[in-house]
Amino acid sequence: MRQRQLATALVALGVVLLTDVLRVWLPGIITIFGQAASTPAELMGAFALGWFVLALAAPALIRRAGSRPVTLAAAALLAGTRLALTATPGGRTQLWLATAGLVAGLVWLAGTAATTERPVPGLAVGLAVAAAGHAVLDTYDLVWWGRWEAWLVSAVLVVLFLAGHARRPVPWGSGGARAWLLAGPALLLAGMVALSPGLARTANSYLQGDPGVARSPLLGLAPLPVAVAVFLVAALTGAFVSSPWARAGGPAALLAGAVLFALDRGNLLLPALLLTAVGLGACLARTGAGPVAGTGGPAVDAGHTAHGPAADGSAVDGEATAGRAPAAGAARAGARRAYAATAGMLVFALAAVAYYSAYDLGYPNGWVPVAVAGLVAAVALTAGPVGDPAPRALPPVRTTAAVTALALLAPLVADDVAVVGNRSGPPARLTVAAYNIRMGFGLDGRLDLPGLAGILRRQDPDVVVLSEVDRGWLLNGGHDTLDLLADRLGMAYVFAPAADPLWGDAVLSRWPVTAPRTLPLPAVGAPTGAQALAVTVDLGDGVRPAVVSTHLQPPPGRQPVVQARAVAEFATAYAGGRPLVVAGDMNTEPGDAAFAEFTRAGLVDALAAARPLPTSPADRPREQIDHVFVTPGLRPGDVAAPPGTASDHLPVVVTLTLPPA
Repeated sequence: MRQRQLATALVALGVVLLTDVLRVWLPGIITIFGQAASTPAELMGAFALGWFVLALAAPALIRRAGSRPVTLAAAALLAGTRLALTATPGGRTQLWLATAGLVAGLVWLAGTAATTERPVPGLAVGLAVAAAGHAVLDTYDLVWWGRWEAWLVSAVLVVLFLAGHARRPVPWGSGGARAWLLAGPALLLAGMVALSPGLARTANSYLQGDPGVARSPLLGLAPLPVAVAVFLVAALTGAFVSSPWARAGGPAALLAGAVLFALDRGNLLLPALLLTAVGLGACLARTGAGPVAGTGGPAVDAGHTAHGPAADGSAVDGEATAGRAPAAGAARAGARRAYAATAGMLVFALAAVAYYSAYDLGYPNGWVPVAVAGLVAAVALTAGPVGDPAPRALPPVRTTAAVTALALLAPLVADDVAVVGNRSGPPARLTVAAYNIRMGFGLDGRLDLPGLAGILRRQDPDVVVLSEVDRGWLLNGGHDTLDLLADRLGMAYVFAPAADPLWGDAVLSRWPVTAPRTLPLPAVGAPTGAQALAVTVDLGDGVRPAVVSTHLQPPPGRQPVVQARAVAEFATAYAGGRPLVVAGDMNTEPGDAAFAEFTRAGLVDALAAARPLPTSPADRPREQIDHVFVTPGLRPGDVAAPPGTASDHLPVVVTLTLPPA
């Protein structure tokens, strides 16, 4: 029993460390290996998939060298790279460290699978703890902190992980391949939907009363503890494997949640989260339960094995017992589990690449989470008659309560209350900043929310217009960059989706914001969606200028003329004669046809006095593609493009003198 508990704890710790590495490695594909839109999506996808294909050689290596030495070496490399990532300055060093950690994690997973028949408790607890910890940190990873607290917690995790490998593992039996096959798909569905803190807060922020847009919520992370609780209850208690209708209910819930997520509607994210969580837990429990007496194959208990070479290649003394697997059979079963684990992680990589590359290549991607959920459901439904004659590795109720208690800290310690209307008004002038934040990642490939906030804070803006805002994409590490930045600036936000409900544009304001509206823009051949978000900023005493945030996406080789015209018409109609500001990354330069659509609509280039004012790329700016347009009654001054490399763009800032009330 102690051996089983140790193995479960090691699987959980390994999943937490591997998830940490993935949150660094996945964004590195885009921000370090890839360079904005200049690197073909096919090349980035091939780079990502190559390492998972390479890991398919791990089971053969394990059979040749033995699982113990391979697993120990991989565990040491995974732990070492996880610590080193906290100190890396970014750039290529960060990418290759994370890649080494990824490969080590995949090999460790295969080695652990070779000697662990019942991984479900460890997988479930690891996924839940990783999600709860990420939520408590407000989706800002320990890796990016660099403070002594981050080093301390990271070191404790690593020491516990390595210390647990000091004991020699014992093969538990001949089953477990199905459960290990689901490790990769479960990691994908948990990080993308079921246990994503970013998605949980975003789902909550869409329920604030304005259709189609999201606002700063109170206790935005509250859905996450619920998702963690139902996931663990389903995975650890076996509640969904006790009867035929319950066994079908888990896969049905999982598929329903994946379909709701694929519909790309903000008001469906919350039911998608909860249904996927309970369904994923139930499917894992189904594959992790032991065979009903008399129906399953031979099994080896945690403290016993047959005489002969064990699955880890070492000699283990013991007596063969009737009904127990012979050593050769245990070795073959271990190999099957190792291949299943690596194949499942390849499914993770294929699905992630297929889903997110769609935003570059322009094909529908909603089928991807549904297909992965269908695979998980099919594996669960074909698992055969199940029971659970073996003692549980963890007490399910106490384990669920402990991890849920950790998750419950998130709404209390990580959710700040937005502050608006904290200045006497109306003011004589309004400072507006527009910033393409590249999902929060700087030119060095590190998540740099302090850098973004510092640049903006020095400008003391009243309103901030943001482009390329990510609120929980697994590809970008699952961070809610909008909430993280809004907390640092002490501003409330309104968010509108562009590519999907988690990626789009936002307006942050120190003043109350009313009447938000969003307009989806014509795609005109550009794969990434685009929109225009209009809000009214209430400055008091009837002074209510309109602000429109947009990020134009030009069709290949052409100007975003159609989108620019649509934004100009939408903005002027929304303002209805009131003062108007239109700002964002327009992907057009002064004198271009798309730029002229705004001036043709009667708007004025608020940055004209300071031109040329290049803003991209941030380290060597040469393109003037970030703009602020205003109605003639607003007089611009103090134009600036503050330097910095916290994004691949520079922000543009302008102070507008308001017309007399």
